[in-house]
Amino acid sequence: MDCNADIIKHYSEFWGGFTEHKFNRGPINELPDNFKILKFAPTSKRNMWTYATCGMSARLDKNAIEIHIFSPVEYDFLIELLTIIAHYHITGGNLGVGHTVNFGCPWFEKSNSEYGLISLPYLDGPLLENLQSSSRKIQFLWLIPITVSEVNYKKQNGLEALEQKFDEAYFNYLDPYRKSIV
Repeated sequence: MDCNADIIKHYSEFWGGFTEHKFNRGPINELPDNFKILKFAPTSKRNMWTYATCGMSARLDKNAIEIHIFSPVEYDFLIELLTIIAHYHITGGNLGVGHTVNFGCPWFEKSNSEYGLISLPYLDGPLLENLQSSSRKIQFLWLIPITVSEVNYKKQNGLEALEQKFDEAYFNYLDPYRKSIV
C-alpha cells in the first residue's frame, strides 16, 4: 500500500467518505504528483466540514505531517489555503506542532483570524494523530484559525499558555467571526 493510500484509509476511519480536490493554480508542479485535498462532509456524529491534506508528508527530509482544518460550512477556499501551506512546508519551511502560518487574508471574509496554529488534533486524539504508514511515521495535526493577538500572545507566553487561554474561554474554533481570546 502506498503512503497516500495509508493516509486516505486513516482519515476515512475517522471521518468517513470524502471527495478529492486539487488546486490547479500557482507552482503546484513543486508538490508531489499525488498531492490532493480531501473534503469530508458533516455526518450525524460531526456537524462540520473537514478539509485535509493528503501527500504533504511525502518529502523524506521534512517532518512527516498532514494537516486538517474544520469549517462550519462548505468553503472551497480551504482547498487553496491547505495547498499553499503544504507547498510552504514541502518547498521551504518545516512545519510542526506549535508553528503558526500567516494565511495572508482572513480565513473567511471579515474574520479576525488571519493565521493558523498547527496543533495536536485534540478533537480526535492520539489515534488520529499518529500513523505508521508502509513507509514512515506520519503525524496528523489540526490547523486552528487564530488572530494576530493570539499569535503575539503565543510568541510572548508560549504555546501551552495560549492553549490554556483557549480552554478557559471555551473558544469556538468553528466561528470565523469569534473575538480574540486575548
